[in-house]
Amino acid sequence: WEKKLAGIDANQSEFPMCFACGKDNPVGLKLKFVKDGDEARGEFTISELYQGWRGFVHGGIISTILDEAMAYTYFPQIKGVTAKTEIRIRQPVPMGVPLVATGRLVKKTRKLLTAAATITLKDGTVVAESTAQVYVVN
Repeated sequence: WEKKLAGIDANQSEFPMCFACGKDNPVGLKLKFVKDGDEARGEFTISELYQGWRGFVHGGIISTILDEAMAYTYFPQIKGVTAKTEIRIRQPVPMGVPLVATGRLVKKTRKLLTAAATITLKDGTVVAESTAQVYVVN
């Protein structure tokens, strides 16, 4: 993956105000993912602006990161919206530490996709994971 990070940047300038990946959103997360086939990967550190309990990332932000990782497994080739998602936070996610989000496309039909994602610490410890069903809209 380190080699891939220099490769294709899946972020699209057509959505500069997206809360998760928009480069122009002043309060956004500005996440960047690199796509490799049916997988997407991003590395980032979440600041204290997005904390829940002191020292930990807010659960809604964790959900947003997982959703974005799954979206980049099929975007921009396919446009879709999350219809159903299930999230498991395995342990509190600390603020200010490097994290890795990885998404993968699990199944693809004409009108529905299934995707999965994880957030890990740099040592590979899984701190959160999710699966989602996505309606295809294009």
